[in-house]
Amino acid sequence: MILNPSIIALISGSIFLSFYAVYASVIGIQIINWWDIRSGSERQLSLERKTYLVSMVLAYVMGFEIFSLFLFTYTADSIHTLFVGAMCAAGSLNVNTYGYPALLLKMANVVLCGIWLILNYIDNRAYDYPLIKEKYELLVGLSMLLVLETIVQLKYFMNLKADVITSCCGTLFSEDAKTIAGEIAHFPTYIAKIVFFISVVLTLRVGIHFYVTGKAANLFSGLSTWLFFFSLVSVISFISLYFYELPTHHCPFCLLQKDYHYIGYPLYISLFGAGITGAGVGMINRFKDTASLKMIIPSAQKKLCLASIICYVIFVFISVYPMISTDFILES
Repeated sequence: MILNPSIIALISGSIFLSFYAVYASVIGIQIINWWDIRSGSERQLSLERKTYLVSMVLAYVMGFEIFSLFLFTYTADSIHTLFVGAMCAAGSLNVNTYGYPALLLKMANVVLCGIWLILNYIDNRAYDYPLIKEKYELLVGLSMLLVLETIVQLKYFMNLKADVITSCCGTLFSEDAKTIAGEIAHFPTYIAKIVFFISVVLTLRVGIHFYVTGKAANLFSGLSTWLFFFSLVSVISFISLYFYELPTHHCPFCLLQKDYHYIGYPLYISLFGAGITGAGVGMINRFKDTASLKMIIPSAQKKLCLASIICYVIFVFISVYPMISTDFILES
């Protein structure tokens, strides 16, 4: 393993996060089976005291998980100079078979952690904790993914060998590569642009409609989730090309480097913020008829909707800026 402060922080943080998530899940299983807010039994009082502590600590722990995604990509990018053939994080993650699975698990867990934090926030605002069983059911599944992520990430860092020759991003994200990334890079850019900008307009339009009228929450959430995933595709397909001003450079990781003013960080932070808050609107909409949440959920949904719209506007502005400010033309 390569000894690096960021690597040590990621490993130790993930181990602590997984340990506490499993501990919280054990309490969660007890809550799922025995929680009864109407009871004054000693067991119920004990569960109530435990859930206060667990919820508070989990908020900070999951906050670290969200932060760790960007620390992980930063670390993978910073160590690329140690491997022959690597030009950015794309090459570092390709040093062994655990790099990209670790990244994908982190991305999935960040989205799930964000949704759990939204459920936890809504639940804690109601006097009878109506979502407590639902949020702990989600936590049990999430904790297993967090443990899996910790194992895969540990295997990735433990199997880093400085004498390994890896592939550069130009190969991994080439239009000729027989991989999913290669298929995305090969996707016609003009079609990707049409789908992307239509999706942006529809999502923002429905989002504004929901914010004003309170209607079409599920439609907005569905469009927001779709736009989140297609935006990731668009970054590889055509957005990154305008920053590089090269029609063949589809790497989503070089955007994180100093040469491009670290523009990838605000780009991806705004995208994940938009996707999580947008999905959260639909996630809590299913509980809007719960008696203790009727006054809480509509207000929270509007805040989440507004946050999602703002984040998507920031993401689109960053993406479009090089298209209108440079002389680079992708299609003739």
